[in-house]
Amino acid sequence: MYLNCHSFHSLRYGTIPVSELVQLAVSFGVKAMALTDINTVTGIYEFIKECQTAGIKPMVGMEFRCGHALRYIGIAKSAKGLAEMNRFLTSHNFDGTPLPLAAPDLHDVFFIYPMENAPDALKEKEFIGIRYEELPKLILAKSSDRVSKMVILHPVVFRTRTEYNLHRILCAVDRNIILSKLTSKDHCLETEIMVSPEALTEKYRDYPQIISNTKMVIEQCNFQFDFASPKNKKYYTHSRQSDIELLTILAQQGLEWRYGKDTIEAKTRMIKELQIIDQLEFSGYFLITWDIIRYSNSRGFMHIGRGSGANSIIAYCLGITDICPLELDLYFERFLNLNRKSPPDFDIDWSWKERDTILEYIFSRYGADHVAFCGTNVEFKYRSIFREVGKVFGLPKEELDALAKNPMELHPTNKVVRQVQQYGMLLEKYPNQRSMHSCGILISEEPITNYTPLEMPPKGFPIVLFDMHTAEDIGLEKFDILSQRGIGHIDESVKIIEKNRGIRVNIRDTSMSKDEALCNEYLSKGKTIGCFYIESPAMRGLLRRLKCGDYKTLVAASSIIRPGVAQSGMMKEYIFRHNHPDKFEYFHPVFKEQLGETYGIMVYQEDVIKIALHYGGLPAADGDILRRAMSGKGRSKAALQKVKDNFFECCARQGHPLKLSEEIYRQIESFAGYSFCKAHSASYAVESYQSLYLKVHYPIEFMTAVINNQGGFYRTEVYVHEARMSGAAIHNPCVNRSIYEATLYERDIYLGFMHLQGLEYKIAMLIETERTANGNYKSLEDFINRVPIGIEGIQILIFIGAFRFTQKSKNELLISARLLLVNFKPGDRNLKLIQEPAKEFKLPMLERSSFEDAFDEIEFIGFPVSCSPFNLLQTSFRGDVMAKDLLSHHKKQVRMLAYLISRKHVPTKMGAMYFGTWIDAEGDLFDTTHFTGSLKEYPFQGGGCYLLLGNVEVDYHFPTITVTKMAKMPFIPDPRYAHENNWKYKMQQKLREDVSMTHRAPYPQEHEINIPRQKMGS
Repeated sequence: MYLNCHSFHSLRYGTIPVSELVQLAVSFGVKAMALTDINTVTGIYEFIKECQTAGIKPMVGMEFRCGHALRYIGIAKSAKGLAEMNRFLTSHNFDGTPLPLAAPDLHDVFFIYPMENAPDALKEKEFIGIRYEELPKLILAKSSDRVSKMVILHPVVFRTRTEYNLHRILCAVDRNIILSKLTSKDHCLETEIMVSPEALTEKYRDYPQIISNTKMVIEQCNFQFDFASPKNKKYYTHSRQSDIELLTILAQQGLEWRYGKDTIEAKTRMIKELQIIDQLEFSGYFLITWDIIRYSNSRGFMHIGRGSGANSIIAYCLGITDICPLELDLYFERFLNLNRKSPPDFDIDWSWKERDTILEYIFSRYGADHVAFCGTNVEFKYRSIFREVGKVFGLPKEELDALAKNPMELHPTNKVVRQVQQYGMLLEKYPNQRSMHSCGILISEEPITNYTPLEMPPKGFPIVLFDMHTAEDIGLEKFDILSQRGIGHIDESVKIIEKNRGIRVNIRDTSMSKDEALCNEYLSKGKTIGCFYIESPAMRGLLRRLKCGDYKTLVAASSIIRPGVAQSGMMKEYIFRHNHPDKFEYFHPVFKEQLGETYGIMVYQEDVIKIALHYGGLPAADGDILRRAMSGKGRSKAALQKVKDNFFECCARQGHPLKLSEEIYRQIESFAGYSFCKAHSASYAVESYQSLYLKVHYPIEFMTAVINNQGGFYRTEVYVHEARMSGAAIHNPCVNRSIYEATLYERDIYLGFMHLQGLEYKIAMLIETERTANGNYKSLEDFINRVPIGIEGIQILIFIGAFRFTQKSKNELLISARLLLVNFKPGDRNLKLIQEPAKEFKLPMLERSSFEDAFDEIEFIGFPVSCSPFNLLQTSFRGDVMAKDLLSHHKKQVRMLAYLISRKHVPTKMGAMYFGTWIDAEGDLFDTTHFTGSLKEYPFQGGGCYLLLGNVEVDYHFPTITVTKMAKMPFIPDPRYAHENNWKYKMQQKLREDVSMTHRAPYPQEHEINIPRQKMGS
């Protein structure tokens, strides 16, 4: 009887998760129901599975709405009917045209109109849905004549009164209005809850025709879906046989390229892999990936293949990855094995500047009807929840900001905030909007609209309306076509080096940039700012604690830094064992045999599998379930519990002590979702080394590339500082020297027009193109004559010193610009100014503070360029101790003056704490720890310079300061506003800091984990 049920995939409307909707139906004895979410099929595949498990007949369809207006409800009679609806909605999504008032004439779809929308003439498969509240209308002659074409319409949207309120809040969020502005037409009726089928049909007892029509629709809807068969494109060529023949030829060619001619071990491995790939019928997947790489190489693009695909020697020989699996003992079975039914999963990165070209090739090469991006559900998250719900309750922006930025325990306790918290927490993990998966591409054998409608976001590539997990469930495996700024850093560095020095660096030759002596020295000291994956404060601290000086240790470090290893206590234990290899015992022989390389510590996903198999004796299938749980792909708690029970049973059968088995499983469990496979870590380490090689040997070119790729972990200011520390001279933008991005002339870096806040993009680009076409600008008036710019843009350029080549002061230039533009019209350009030279004015000498330029720079760039922030302080004190001396001050109290770079929030059982990263007056970095107690009295107060008092702790070669007191130090008054008290200190507030928040449960403390360092049983 339920032909119109909504899950929470009816975005900002429905309130019930799919599985809970089905369980609700079970509780009421429902035997058949239709999931018809608004303009989407996102939840139907989960719905079908849940219904099959619950013994309910599933029907699938959509509620078609134009904006907020309900047009009609479509229910698929078959898979063909779903495809028809998908294509109908896709065409309107792509065209941006409104849905028609009349339903389309589709062969295998029932359409149901609400009474108020019903057309006068109905087609064979069209019906009018009548709510029981509307039955009195049938007394009217016109309506009673149509009973033969009516079905029961009883939508389901919510379960409880609280959820009804939540639904109304969602509707207000969707309309961006406060709750009191909602009208009755903006939300569902209070009756749209599930009742028993008997109670529902009882309401229609006087209209048996309506009941029988409803049953007829249910009987004729028989949507079937085959979840088992693969849906990906099957073959690269035209058959399985020709695919494996081509793959074999390419692999043999690549084997000689990578290893030379006499390589028995590599050849044996290649033959073994080819046999498995052919048996699993995955040759096409490898070849499609190879084809994409071949195109990339033909364009001269740099790519990095990573993830578990690096376990394959075939991938290495085809040039998909640059990781030799023999060198790192990476076993192919981790990537592909005969028990695996789903295709392999390659992760391939390109520069963010070149990725769109790769995507365009894939869409054109494999057909627009067969290629789409995977979708993703953007959930309501902590900050968005409080902003959105708070806005609905009418809270002002200042309060919304406070709610979003602070943990709930610091929120006000008034009634409105309590309501915001109550309903906000109900929304946690609810989908808020659909978006494009960052990298997942689906290439299907059949038209992709057989499974879903498509949407066309502004990016210009179509997306399916379900996520990667659903795609995997229905047999579609994604190709991960990623972009990252790290490759942009490397790629652009190489180009700048060639242009600036005439040197061609073959950075793809990993033997050159891996385990290089000077790089290893930088690595061990954590001098890695700007380098992919190894520049964050946490990673630099880890590198110093390990004195990381070689490739294999870096591979381990890349995985150790992951949250799973940290929260399990294994990061700290690894650091201890790495520094004290003679002060621990392997607590079971299996750990020495299988994990000797990492001191018996589980660091990679494979390590967990090894222990589960070799210690616990789990079958391989259970090991794979465990691996998938660790990588976040195993979403079945029941399956994981079964594996856990089986693990302990197996351990007991082998005579292992229960205490030891419990400790081992605790370590295994702690990895869930947050550890890398070894091949992934190795891929990251190679790219990190490539970045580091360029930073060490070509630091100025490298930092210019980092700046131009808009940084990494830190803001632009930090990379500009690093470039200056590397010997570069930093200059403000100049209309005759700068381009849109930063540009390098030998050792001089000119910041780009992109760094100027408030300057229009089209003007920034035009300055360069006009100069290239017609030569340097001779004067301010020449510039105004050639570039169509208004007074606001001119003032920004003058204030930042972009016309300093004229030798005129900023004051002179400002007056000249205003005189030139006061009566200037666009039509006068290239006419009036050329014919009439601008009049020269004799201006009185105006005194100018040497610091005015620095405050101009803070205003328009965000940080001072012509001097250091320390030069702007009122105090001349620079601290008792410098960062370079901290190692010799272990356990001593120090006073330091420092400029704040970043701070990271960390939840603890005592409350929030922060890790801070700072630069001292000599330009060196150091780190601090701020516990809850000191933060209450001495909180962070935004970007700027602080006086710090604290105690130095040296932890395995890495010094940090535990801060007990700190105070933000005032700048000198802004000399530009000498007579305006309200503005004298405004610019200091513009100084930024990088803040990263962590919303997770506190990690257990060391004494709570207590990883054993001695043998435990036999």
